[in-house]
Amino acid sequence: MATLTTTQTSPSLLGGVVIIGGTIIGAGMFSLPVVMSGAWFFWSMAALVFTWFCMLHSGLMILEANLNYRIGSSFDTITKDLLGKGWNVVNGISIAFVLYILTYAYISASGSILHHTFAEMSLNVPARAAGFAFALLVAFVVWLSTKAVSRMTAIVLGAKVITFFLTFGSLLGHVQPATLFNVAESHASYTPYLLMTLPFCLASFGYHGNVPSLMKYYGKDPRTIVKCLIYGTLLALALYSVWLLGTMGNIPRPEFIGIAQKGGNIDVLVQALSGVLNSRSLDLLLVVFSNFAVASSFLGVTLGLFDYLADLFGFDDSAMGRFKTALLTFLPPMIGGLLYPNGFLYAIGYAGLAATIWAAIVPALLARKSRERFGSPKFRVWGGKPMIALILVFGVGNAVIHILSSFNLLPVYQ
Repeated sequence: MATLTTTQTSPSLLGGVVIIGGTIIGAGMFSLPVVMSGAWFFWSMAALVFTWFCMLHSGLMILEANLNYRIGSSFDTITKDLLGKGWNVVNGISIAFVLYILTYAYISASGSILHHTFAEMSLNVPARAAGFAFALLVAFVVWLSTKAVSRMTAIVLGAKVITFFLTFGSLLGHVQPATLFNVAESHASYTPYLLMTLPFCLASFGYHGNVPSLMKYYGKDPRTIVKCLIYGTLLALALYSVWLLGTMGNIPRPEFIGIAQKGGNIDVLVQALSGVLNSRSLDLLLVVFSNFAVASSFLGVTLGLFDYLADLFGFDDSAMGRFKTALLTFLPPMIGGLLYPNGFLYAIGYAGLAATIWAAIVPALLARKSRERFGSPKFRVWGGKPMIALILVFGVGNAVIHILSSFNLLPVYQ
């Protein structure tokens, strides 16, 4: 994947892999079967693999540039120095927007799934209150330290993986080939709905805010950090593939129209799966898995936002400094979650739009500029200028697709 020229030792891979994997694999995955139902399974898999490839390499480009700066430097520092104030402002707005809107999306998702969880126990807890309380808990963990987030994410991700295999082992056992291959619709069209899936795929591979955090954790050890990015993103790709197989192999394609019309939030999809499979134990596993999925992604994304804001405003690592950063990190999205608790699907889509700048366009430009100035002595992403061009086209293309979709200029499966 890249050329490495350092042999510096570093801590275990586990902490970094769980931060990257835990950030990626979360509430966003629940939007994928809904938004990909038009393109259906095989075309959706092609979109996922292509997006994984591009998003992995854009993350490696961030690492390439980041290694030329002091440990703790985030996008604000690097972008301002390499690309100038104009790009720094644009990049800063996109970073803040993506991380804030994903934090809001996970507050919405946590409120939704916790409301559903408590309802299963005959308890009526409003989604707004559940999301607010969960956000406070995550804020406390992030305030403690990066190590606390890593340890908590490792626990949550471990529980999520266990419940994942228990849940999807059952789901895969119920997969109907006729449903997966959509035999009922002999003249169905799939490719017209392919383009609109790409911004959601992009948003579902978002981890780039955690690359500077990994440098804090490992120091300037690209060999270990590269492995964290590769293994973490591959883990996400594998789980997404199984998730699409388990959902699209059990829920007939036309039923996803009704799921989307109800807002496409997590509880709606879980209810649809439970209704198709008619299994109480599987319903319980889905609920437990959903809670862990939201928790792990919530922790990873808010850690990235926390570190970015600390660098941007110059807050120190003392208890009071971290409290100020935590307040800026969590208060705005928590207010949004209270005012509009059901915006999960829309938030994921708009995160994909803004992330094209921060997670694709700017990383490619940073890699090009850092090579011109520093020559990338520690690490260089393979592929040269064609790879940089591919990531730029990928980012711009995703932005255009989302804008066209927002104005109803792309086909919608309905």
